[in-house]
Amino acid sequence: MVYKNFIKSPLDRIIALLGLLMASPILIVVTIILAIDFKGNPFFKQKRPGKNEKIFSVLKFKTMNDKKDAKGNLLPDSDRITSVGKFVRKSSLDELPQLWNVLKGDMSLIGPRPLLIAYLPRYNEEQRKRHMVRPGITGWAQVNGRNAISWDKKFEYDIYYVKHMSFALDLKIFFMTIQKVFKGADISAKNHATMETFMGNE
Repeated sequence: MVYKNFIKSPLDRIIALLGLLMASPILIVVTIILAIDFKGNPFFKQKRPGKNEKIFSVLKFKTMNDKKDAKGNLLPDSDRITSVGKFVRKSSLDELPQLWNVLKGDMSLIGPRPLLIAYLPRYNEEQRKRHMVRPGITGWAQVNGRNAISWDKKFEYDIYYVKHMSFALDLKIFFMTIQKVFKGADISAKNHATMETFMGNE
């Protein structure tokens, strides 16, 4: 409880600040490359639910263009992700701007990933517990399959983290994340460029 209530958040912000300073050369280079690739804004900003379902704007590097079909609907992710975007996503560089979200206190370094606002009414009571803590850049579900596991399994891992949060578990997730990033594993769900849409519980 001491770690959860008094240590985790300040520690997150200190590490996020150091991370932003250390990664600034990479951030600058990726920003320039993506600005050229997308001929404009290299950042992706979207409203997501955080702790206690409080809405905030998550910041990531953009990896997909905004191409639409004849009816004005966005094309599938697999048709919009660029070659540069694939590399940025595979290397997890797209997650780096979220250090700013951590510094602001919207997110934690480690916790359940922030999902779409549209999913909120689709959760059952158990799944909704994932919002009892700040969302994270990486989490227990990410190091145990990321986008290659089912939604049920993903939520199972998220709730496990909420119930067992500790410094030891965070440290374990941190080192497992580094391993996953170097391997570039579990980036996409089967037959999807990212993750299939969560349709709710039957």
